[in-house]
Amino acid sequence: MSPTTPLDPTPTPSGPPGGAALARREAARAAHWRATRRLTAVLMTLWLCTGFGTVFFARELARFTVFGWPLSFYMAAQGASLVSLAVIALYAWRLRRLDRLYEAAARGDA
Repeated sequence: MSPTTPLDPTPTPSGPPGGAALARREAARAAHWRATRRLTAVLMTLWLCTGFGTVFFARELARFTVFGWPLSFYMAAQGASLVSLAVIALYAWRLRRLDRLYEAAARGDA
């Protein structure tokens, strides 16, 4: 072995110092990423359904009225924008909660 490499690079049976904390952080990071992807997929699907679905099914939705206007017209004029704002607000609120939850889990508080 050269003088610059450690003598024994394999960890001891008890593990390297801080190994449990590192494993806990990695598990929390993986769980956080999984929850973030799931949230993003659900909200993007909701956004796609309101944005594309109302245009695709405009004739069928025109039978229903909202405040005296056909639902397809209302969704095109205001509804899709309101749903997009709601998706953004829900994403920010939920992701802040997920960040706090998994940050505490990574520290070992939860």
